[in-house]
Amino acid sequence: MITAAYCAERASSEGARRSKATPRPMPNDALVINPEFVVAREGYHVRFASGIAQLRNKVSLLVERMYSWRGLHTDHPVMQDDRAGQTTLVACSGDHLFGTVTVGIDTGEGLLADTLYGPQIDAVREQGGRVCELTRLAMDPSFNSPEVMGTVFHLAFMVARLVHGMTDLFVEVHPRHAGFYRRMLDCRIVGPERVCPRVGAPAVLLQLSLDHAETQIKRLGGKHLSDDRSLYRMFFSPTEAERLLHRLRAVPKAA
Repeated sequence: MITAAYCAERASSEGARRSKATPRPMPNDALVINPEFVVAREGYHVRFASGIAQLRNKVSLLVERMYSWRGLHTDHPVMQDDRAGQTTLVACSGDHLFGTVTVGIDTGEGLLADTLYGPQIDAVREQGGRVCELTRLAMDPSFNSPEVMGTVFHLAFMVARLVHGMTDLFVEVHPRHAGFYRRMLDCRIVGPERVCPRVGAPAVLLQLSLDHAETQIKRLGGKHLSDDRSLYRMFFSPTEAERLLHRLRAVPKAA
């Protein structure tokens, strides 16, 4: 069962700690995301939740339900997609929203993970890295599968790497879930265990080189029958990923 990155949860009034390091500028050729982008798979679809009130409400309810189910405090989570640099993906079966994750880009205000792990993230910034994070990952176990996770994570990668030009991704997880991210995505533990006061549970900080992820996707994407057991084999093939990127960046013309 795949579980959420619990300690990424923040109340919008709390905000993130400002980074002491100067963030690397965004690339000049950063793309604009098509808000109508949808990926249809067998039995479900994945899209962006931005600007859709009904989806925003469902995201908050799903995160609250999944966190509460595991005995974690959620402080009635509010979707933070209105914050600069926040992009929320949702997975739905018909009208039922069963999965979500938010990609957070460092726009100068700092990442949410800076609250507990600022020095570790600043060290990457000081070396010229462009940093981002995954937060509010929630998946209804009744709908969870490697294919769904591969689809959601690959689209999150595309937003972070191919749209915004990020180099390093961070995620706060419960220590007992760190093994999944290490095995499935080759993440490294770079921050020590600390108690996250927002959910009353321990957390560790994971880091993923997006350059490494891109190499693995090109090598394994679409090869579902590969002997490799990482999640990358469940990502899109390079050909399909290129078609999806073209659709993702094709902003609809005004009526």
